[in-house]
Amino acid sequence: MSISFLTPLGALLALACLLPLAALAHIRERARRSRRAIGLTQPPLRSYLVPVAALVSMAGLLGLSAAQPVLERSTTHRVRTDAEVFFVLDTTRSMLARPSPGAAPRIERAKAAAETVRNAIPGVPAGLASVTDRTLPHLFPSADEDLFRATLDRAIGVERPPPVHTLRTRATQLEALSAVATRGFFSPTTRKRLLFVLTDGETLPATRLRLGPLFLRPPAIETVFLHLWSSDERVFTRGVAEPGYRPDRSARETLDRLATEIGGSVLSEDNLGAAARTARDLVGSGPSVVRGERRWHVALAPYLAAGAFLPLALLLWRRDR
Repeated sequence: MSISFLTPLGALLALACLLPLAALAHIRERARRSRRAIGLTQPPLRSYLVPVAALVSMAGLLGLSAAQPVLERSTTHRVRTDAEVFFVLDTTRSMLARPSPGAAPRIERAKAAAETVRNAIPGVPAGLASVTDRTLPHLFPSADEDLFRATLDRAIGVERPPPVHTLRTRATQLEALSAVATRGFFSPTTRKRLLFVLTDGETLPATRLRLGPLFLRPPAIETVFLHLWSSDERVFTRGVAEPGYRPDRSARETLDRLATEIGGSVLSEDNLGAAARTARDLVGSGPSVVRGERRWHVALAPYLAAGAFLPLALLLWRRDR
């Protein structure tokens, strides 16, 4: 942390206090002679300390403000070299379900949860993907948190892109998560791999494909499912519930079964704090390298100029007394 001055010569404005101080000294001397001539007691010296201190403080603050000081702070950004996390969000139409027309839909709750968990593991490169009847990457693991938020906000949305089989009433196929293990989503040198899936669990029936061998072979992919679902949620169009959608009450059981197969876990969206702790525990600690430096600049001039009004107010208050 350091302070620099953009216009250091501006501090000379503080010398302006010499004029009112000289005027005060002249007036005090005239008043002293007048009191002595008529035999009045001279006021104590301390009665002049407050106005003098106020004038000096006001001039000093204005001088500092004119010098335009800037507070600079920099921090190094360390990035893990052994761990990566991929957030996969279900983007099928059922993720539009919500308790009422004015409530947040599942997809918005999923995006907020993904950002919360990502913030809990700073320094770990994070990627983003969507799953419908296929899994598509939108951002490969990056330590740039601003890029993660921008991608999450602008690229992730319901049916962006739509599933291949658009005529199905249910399009989610969680078995499509196999692409994470087979298509190079993680860097080849990454030893700690975390997959964080945010879904309502309303998936198509399982086929013969088994994810266990793919996810458990070294280096294993640790998987956490965050279940966003409630039995009273509906998909609304212009405020009216669509009759073709009903929440799948077997969704949690399906997720539990899939998590058991791949050695993962399932958490409810109500346990977001536990989800963040689980992510921290799974990535643990490991080697890191410095990747860039962040700098913050705070201009202090406005605060110093505002502070100069305090001694001025004190002078005016004493004048009324």
